Amino acid sequence: MKVSTAVACFSVLASANGFAVVSRSPSFVSTSSALNAAGIYYSSATGNTETIAGYISKAAGDLSMDDIGDATEDEIKALDAIIVGAPTWHTGADDQRSGTSWDDWLYDTLPGLDLKDKKVAVFGCGDQSSYGDYFCDAAGELHELFAKAGCKMYGLTSTDGYDYTDSKSLIGTDKFCGLLCDEDNQYDLSEGRVTDWVAQLKTEGFF
Repeated sequence: MKVSTAVACFSVLASANGFAVVSRSPSFVSTSSALNAAGIYYSSATGNTETIAGYISKAAGDLSMDDIGDATEDEIKALDAIIVGAPTWHTGADDQRSGTSWDDWLYDTLPGLDLKDKKVAVFGCGDQSSYGDYFCDAAGELHELFAKAGCKMYGLTSTDGYDYTDSKSLIGTDKFCGLLCDEDNQYDLSEGRVTDWVAQLKTEGFF
């Protein structure tokens, strides 16, 4: 073949001039990695949830992050894994707890999407001191509704190290449904919690 002949001739010429020829197999071609097939969707009221989304993005290798209100259905369906996060503003509410774009999206858009078996991990922001009775309730809503949509849920975390009264984000008695952060009272712990959580997600096969 002409290509093979040209490669052979180049190899001979390169050798004669003292250059080493490195063989390139088809495997060197860049392909999408698991990280490239993951994205972060959040909505934020004061900026705290966006801050945590940024920490997660950096820890996971610069994942894309977008407000759920700006997301298209095709973008979400195209990903293998999504990380979703929300604050809690409607304290004590049974639904639409975040006070953000999630409130409509979860009930108007999510039920119409085919997300069966998509990998999903949840994070949330709350205030243990001022709203300890409702700590990160919206994270529990995200977990419940994505699970109901047939998604595979990842990233449960321990309740150790928190000081709250009650939370709808609890799974059982000693686990949260995902990563919970308190930027009002424990902001100094957030980046470390994010780093540990992303490492946990990798061991769980999320990425």
